[in-house]
Amino acid sequence: MEKILTKKTFPKWVKKLDTYEIYAPILKDNTWSYELIQDAEALDLDSLNPNTTIVEAPKKIILPQRETLLEFSTAEDGTPKIKASLPEMKPTIILGVRPCDAKAVSLSDKVFGGEYTDSYYFNRRNQTILIGLTCLTPPSPNCFCTSVGGSPHSQEGLDLLLTDMGDKYHINAITKMGEQLLKSAPELFKTPNAEEKSGVKKLLAESEKNLKRNIAQVTKISEKLKDLFDSPLWDEEAMSCLRCGICTYLCPTCHCFDITDEVTSSSPLNGKRVRVWDNCQFPDFTMHSSGHNPRPDKASRLRQRIMHKFRYFVEIHQNYQCTGCGRCTSLCPVGIDIIDVLEKVRDYG
Repeated sequence: MEKILTKKTFPKWVKKLDTYEIYAPILKDNTWSYELIQDAEALDLDSLNPNTTIVEAPKKIILPQRETLLEFSTAEDGTPKIKASLPEMKPTIILGVRPCDAKAVSLSDKVFGGEYTDSYYFNRRNQTILIGLTCLTPPSPNCFCTSVGGSPHSQEGLDLLLTDMGDKYHINAITKMGEQLLKSAPELFKTPNAEEKSGVKKLLAESEKNLKRNIAQVTKISEKLKDLFDSPLWDEEAMSCLRCGICTYLCPTCHCFDITDEVTSSSPLNGKRVRVWDNCQFPDFTMHSSGHNPRPDKASRLRQRIMHKFRYFVEIHQNYQCTGCGRCTSLCPVGIDIIDVLEKVRDYG
């Protein structure tokens, strides 16, 4: 289903979706991130193009940085009690999603929906609709989505895709849930004519030409990594790393977490079990209870990040665990460039 919606009527459509919680890119403290919106009239998707990096990916809405998994307590007779804290998610729309970030959500679906289905994740995911926005110009000079199987107009993971046509949006409904959103206000939409269909095809084709960076022969990287586990390359590339973890916290596909018990009362024993994001670039990430750490230095942790995204994930899920968003390069305080690292892997030896 394809429709045209004028920008003047766009807020009216959003108001019709009042049964949903709606998140959209908001400029907050000089940083763009996905936030809950209160006023449809304040939405300004025009400000996202060109060259706007939405620093925090929408994964934080589906996989919160911190959540309670269960609560435990002790009855008067000493009997332990455990109560699960499954999230009660209201139907949610994330609006203005970059295609690379939507693809990242679909990759996380593979992780949390494998042999064991993570109920906490899917209680949110199954009630979340993703409305994408075509990247007609790269939001970052370090975007390289086409090198890892994506594109500025990829539909993967999306329910609707909006393409900016000046004074109107071309909207492509990808799923049944997306179609239902368009049916919520049929009077606001019209079917695109031949000229509009031709115009949007031209915009989509041009969008890929606007990317500044790419990785040639990317398929060689996974094979090459098999022989580079003990390479001095990792020491060389990790030398400037500060271990700040920005690259993984801001990555739309990184999903590692830690689970801890927080005790509120030791007698009787009461507390909660909490899941929080973890980071493979931190020294304690792989620390064993014995005190042994198989990744004791910056080089081994950088190696793990690259290996996970371009070898291990490929072997398990037949996808790169990188969508080419460019955040890790653009926001690294010491300028570690993932494209540069990957090209050195490809050409090593």
